[in-house]
Parts: sequence; structure tokens; C-alpha cells
Amino acid sequence: MSFLTPDKAKTEEVAAEIATGARLVPRITAQAFCENTQTAQLVEAVLQDRRMSKVALTTHNGGVEGAIETYKSNPTPNLIIVESTLTPGAIVAALGRLSEVCDAATRVIVLGHVNDVLLYRELIRNGISEYVVLPASPQELVAAITDIYVAEGAAPIGRTIGFVSAKGGAGSSTVAHNVAWAIASSLRQDCLVIDMDLPFGTAGLNFNQDPPHGLGDAMLASQKVDQTMLDRLMSKAANHISLLAAPASLDQTWDFGERDFEQVIEICQKSVPVIILDIPHVWNSWTRQTLASVDEVVVVAEPDLANLRNAKNLSDAIKIMRPTEAAPKLVMNKVGIPKRPEINPNEFATSVECSLIGQIGFDAHLFGTAANNGQMIAEVQASNKINDIYRSIGFQVTGRAVGQAGGKGGSLLNLSTLFKKRA
Repeated sequence: MSFLTPDKAKTEEVAAEIATGARLVPRITAQAFCENTQTAQLVEAVLQDRRMSKVALTTHNGGVEGAIETYKSNPTPNLIIVESTLTPGAIVAALGRLSEVCDAATRVIVLGHVNDVLLYRELIRNGISEYVVLPASPQELVAAITDIYVAEGAAPIGRTIGFVSAKGGAGSSTVAHNVAWAIASSLRQDCLVIDMDLPFGTAGLNFNQDPPHGLGDAMLASQKVDQTMLDRLMSKAANHISLLAAPASLDQTWDFGERDFEQVIEICQKSVPVIILDIPHVWNSWTRQTLASVDEVVVVAEPDLANLRNAKNLSDAIKIMRPTEAAPKLVMNKVGIPKRPEINPNEFATSVECSLIGQIGFDAHLFGTAANNGQMIAEVQASNKINDIYRSIGFQVTGRAVGQAGGKGGSLLNLSTLFKKRA
């Protein structure tokens, strides 16, 4: 990838790459040697990108000469990023001296101030992995790093979508499970539901499953978990839907470190195109890390004041953790409960500064029947319009409805006529 001739098309390409959830850069070490403060700030800013969550990156002063002096007596990392203000001929000569103190497997990205195609070609010919012309954006630099470490022929990585309730009982699990059903049935894509609420999870009940094994076994296996093991632990919930159920057991406490779920999710991404994470309504290190690392976050809330406060707090926290990502999406659930004063869903979404992608009306009999029978709404009433809302949400969180406006797809977002009027 070259950024020698940045234009509108390139900007849109980078934005589209971010929006669709590009692949994570693998776990590598990287060191940057900068000549200017602005460049050091640019390099440090890339660490805020979700794709760089596994990268250990440090910045230093000195440019190419600083790198040469450092690696005369120190081992080289996986990736070196060097800034140079030298002329084209001097850059090539300096990088030649740098190559003498670098390991053969080390990749090098040069940040330069000369927009010269001939220089770019010369650097690539001499083994430089990429040349980025300054000024550049953090997204452009992340894209350059991603292109180096993610091979074009690599297997696709599954899209991760995290559902979390703004308040206990708001119904994010029900929404997550029904959206998974909609994705599987409408898009015919294999979908994995991971119930992360190990002591109280309801995915097994909702899909009428009682698997002997599940996510708890994977977490207890720790470093021994692999694809073969996860395949054995998954249960078939429906056509195109697999389940990593929670043990729903209080025999032990389920305490986890910040990145304890990371390995399981990464392995699942290699074999399943869509992964629905049913995230419990708790706030600790691993839920923060999960929300920071997934491709899409969906906050499910009821239209009352406590949900509004919590949804706003969640939205603000997630935006800080994911500054280069799209804001969380919002689903309003249990709308239209008779005689209950409610906050208007559109006003709710405006207050929390999130995109409202669905409003789900309250129907005690329908949802109660589905819950007690271990069924999805589509199984209880296939013709119910609520299924259209789940389908619309599924299309949007998988990127199928991005950029669409109007038409039938847009009309699914405003289904107020389905909801009972407040008494």
C-alpha cells in the first residue's frame, strides 16, 4: 500500500476498512524512532485503534540514526518505524546502514517528508516494507501495518458483535439470541453465540439446549484450549447456529483477568463468520476489554431514566476506549408497556448520542411463551413484525445495511405503529 497520492478514494477506503472491522494485527513488538514531536504523537495515536490491541509499541527520539545506535547493542523488534527528513539519496544510504544491524525478519516502515514515487520504488526494492508520506493520519499508519502482517490469502476473521444491557433486565440476551437467529436464517451465515454470563447465562435455556460442556470448560482449560477442543465444546442450537453455553453454575466463582477471554474469541473467529457475544451486565476488567476489542457494540436499553443514565455512561466509556471506531449502536427494548411513563426512543438516542437501530415493542404473552418454551420469536410467531426488527438489526451489525437509506431497509427502524400506545 502506498500513500504517495492520497485522495478522496483512499480516505473512503480507509474509512470503509475501519467500518467493516478489519483484522487485528498479530501480537508483535514494535519500536518507532521519530525526529518530530508531531510524528511521535501520530505513532502513539495508533495504539488507540482496536486493530493494534495486541501490539507492544514504544516511541523513541533520533530517527534513523537513533535506531542504528540502538540496535548496535540491542536485538531488533518485529517492526521498526523510522522517521527521516533526509533527501532521497541520503535516506537510502542511512537505511542501508540500518539494515546492517537489523535481523533479517524485521520489517521496516519509513515515515518521510518527500513525496517521490521513484524514492518509494527504490525503498521497496531495498526491502523496506512501506513508505508513508507525512503528514498522515493514525488510520493510514495502522492500515500500513495491517497490510504487512495480514496476508491477502489468510483465512477471514469472524465479525464479533457484543450485546450488553444498559441495566439489568433490559433484555440484551433476548435481543442477542434473536438477532443471531435472524442472521442465521436470513443471511444463511454460520453464527456462534457465546454466553459470557457464566454463573447466570440464559442462552442454553433460550435455545432449549442443555449441553454438558461449554464456555466454562474452555476457560478452565486456559492455555490448553484450541480449535479442536472448542469444536467439541460447541453445541448445535439450530441450522447455522452454534452455542458456547454458560455453565450457569454457582459451584465456584468465575473470576477472570482482563484478557482471559481473548484466546477463546480469537480461535472462534478463525472458523465462524459471525460471533455474537452475550455480555453480562457487570463492569470489570474483562468486560471493558471485550467491549473495547469487538467489531460492533450494541447497547440494549428500556426507555426509562435509569437506563438512560447507564446507557449514556456506557456510550461515553466505550467511545473513549474505541476512539477510532464507530459509536455503539442502540436498541430500545420493551417499548410501550401499558401505563408506564416512558422516554421517547428518539429522544433517548439523541441524549446518549448513539444510532438507534431498532425499537422492540412490549408483548408479554409472545416473549413469555418464547422464554418458557426455549424458542426464538420467529419460532413462536414467524409472521410477527418484531422478526423484521431483529432482521434489520442483524443486517446492520453485520455491515449489510451500511450506507443504505430509505426503501424497506430504512422503514424497519421506525415501527412505532406496532407498539401499544401508552395509557
